[in-house]
Amino acid sequence: MTMGESEVLDALRGAGAILHGHFQLTSGRHSGTYVQCARVLEDPALTTRLAEAMARRVADRRIDLVAAPAVGGIVIGFAVAQALGVRFIFSERQQGSMTLRRGFAVQPGQRVLVVEDVVTTGGSVAEVIGLVRACGGETVAVTSIIDRGGAKLFDAEFLPLLRLEVESLEPRECTQCASGTPIDSPGSRRLSD
Repeated sequence: MTMGESEVLDALRGAGAILHGHFQLTSGRHSGTYVQCARVLEDPALTTRLAEAMARRVADRRIDLVAAPAVGGIVIGFAVAQALGVRFIFSERQQGSMTLRRGFAVQPGQRVLVVEDVVTTGGSVAEVIGLVRACGGETVAVTSIIDRGGAKLFDAEFLPLLRLEVESLEPRECTQCASGTPIDSPGSRRLSD
């Protein structure tokens, strides 16, 4: 059974994954809404259902490998790879740049699906696509649980489960910053190497 947008949104709400406040997103932009997909991914059965729905969106394509950016994409990326019956790798940030470590590699000619939990600008996704290309692989598509809306920094076909239009602003445009509201930065980009 496939999951529609309303079911995905209900799952996010039910898990307490949609937060309201003053947040700095992984992209550096600010928002009054943050989606903490890790709360949804705590539930293995729900994670499996989401992954199967994502896998169905690319079932008509030959996928050799799933690649995801750490940290947010690891759990859902693994689950999508399992649903597709293919290998899974993840990239990590080292000295500020995405890299493949731990012996992970993309072989020339491999067709890769890039998986992320939440995409705003898609900066991390674009970096993973760059790694795939540098290895001689081809990014077939990108999928995520949520597309937060707005322009993307990558040009691959994008197949999110849910489009959730949430305003995000450059810090200099943020009214909450201007009013002195404390900011929370729950994203993973600033984790230490």
